[in-house]
Amino acid sequence: MLRFHSISVVFSLFAFWLLLSGYFTPFLMTLGLLSSVAVVWFARRMDVVDQEGHPLHLGRGVMGYWPWLIVEIVKSAWTVSKLIVHPHLPISPTMLRVKMSQQSPVGQVVYANSITLTPGTISVAIEEDEILVHALTRAGADDLAGGDMDRRVTACEARS
Repeated sequence: MLRFHSISVVFSLFAFWLLLSGYFTPFLMTLGLLSSVAVVWFARRMDVVDQEGHPLHLGRGVMGYWPWLIVEIVKSAWTVSKLIVHPHLPISPTMLRVKMSQQSPVGQVVYANSITLTPGTISVAIEEDEILVHALTRAGADDLAGGDMDRRVTACEARS
């Protein structure tokens, strides 16, 4: 597993390098790949590579979760935009505690970050199996309390 993890990190770094550089000449691509290998080799020698930094165990489940999350972010952004331009600013700020059903710290962080990425909600604190959340509206709080996002993040963990 350790070898597969390192190879996966090398290819992720190389893909990121390609995305940022935009150069596809053989010489520069070779240098980019060698740079990626060198970074992973140095990181392994320094013992700073861990499984949570590149969580392969969430890979299959996350691929289905990301598109859903992006749609939710867009829908929430639209809703918050409508609230902002409304002449009476119909907000109802709410604090609520949401139960987490994730078992791993990575799953809990994915859930808390997903809440924060969604406009109109922000994760304030994680306390044992609950997240303290600030929601801009009561409707947003009710949607979050419904547990759909929690179930989807937990499903990502389960498919791992």
